[in-house]
Amino acid sequence: MPVVSRLASIVLRVAEIAFAAIVAGLIGHYLASSSDVDIWPQARWIYTEVIAGLSILLGLIWLIPFSSSFFSWPLDVLISFAWFAAFGILVDALRHLPCGSIWGWHFFNNSVCGRWKAAEAFSFLSAILWLVSAIVGIWFTFRVRDTTSDGNHRRRWGRSAV
Repeated sequence: MPVVSRLASIVLRVAEIAFAAIVAGLIGHYLASSSDVDIWPQARWIYTEVIAGLSILLGLIWLIPFSSSFFSWPLDVLISFAWFAAFGILVDALRHLPCGSIWGWHFFNNSVCGRWKAAEAFSFLSAILWLVSAIVGIWFTFRVRDTTSDGNHRRRWGRSAV
């Protein structure tokens, strides 16, 4: 089973990096093109951009398949909560635009609403992926603690097998 958890971890990390890069590109394009906007909305976008950059960096570092990368699940939970916060500030910013429902992710057109909906959608999906990655890390951590080096399961409470 370690192969399955390692493959799942690699797939999740690649998806996390890709989704963070999409959000970073969309928000970065907006930040580069708007210099005369009020400072409070820009603080929201800068927060989202920092979370995306941090996710890309940590995803690349933890993409290396060492067993120690599974023990980083507390940071995975923290990054997931940060992505949920980024999703929340994007939702809060989009409610002032005439873009429709926050769950209507029709972002295939090249309008402003389409780009913001894409950033919103990929920030939510990134939060979910980081949370799933944390669950895989928790599962791997507790599975490793329950087995010995020869592959046998440890007995709880100091009971011997004799």
